Amino acid sequence: MHTHESIKKRFEEVGVTGKYGTKKEIKELPKILTNDEIVNYATSGFLGSSTWLVVSTNKRVIFLDKGMIYGLKQKEIALDKINSIAQKRGMLLGEIHIWDGAESFNITHCDKGTIQPFIDATNKAIDALKTTSSTVAATTETSGFSKIKELKELLDMGAISEEEFKAQKEKILN
Repeated sequence: MHTHESIKKRFEEVGVTGKYGTKKEIKELPKILTNDEIVNYATSGFLGSSTWLVVSTNKRVIFLDKGMIYGLKQKEIALDKINSIAQKRGMLLGEIHIWDGAESFNITHCDKGTIQPFIDATNKAIDALKTTSSTVAATTETSGFSKIKELKELLDMGAISEEEFKAQKEKILN
């Protein structure tokens, strides 16, 4: 369970510095995160005409804006939906652009020093997600192949019929 204190501690651990104007959003963050979600980095910047907290986790990029009148605005992009991330840096400030195929999120007025760490953390999380997905797929393929091999041995020994072998093989392959 995430708390305001655990979020502040995590921000310190990963070196988050660009939190300008996002105290209210940081207080809301524990309510937004799932129990198994890990903050990798965060920064702040303008999305439209207001300041947003932009958080990169092991599952998604979250955009939060807590207003006094309208409450909490939240947008997010799942890591596997991110097509690309780009940056633009000026003397002191910069921009982060994230595309998810359908929409582009342009965060402007970011502290220049937070842009590269944010992009690196997000790309690292995307790579970890892809690695996990391909490992699960490879494991599933391998275990399916092993089961078919086992069934073939049972068929060769006469423990199962040709029909049972074919039926089980179809199940595994589908």
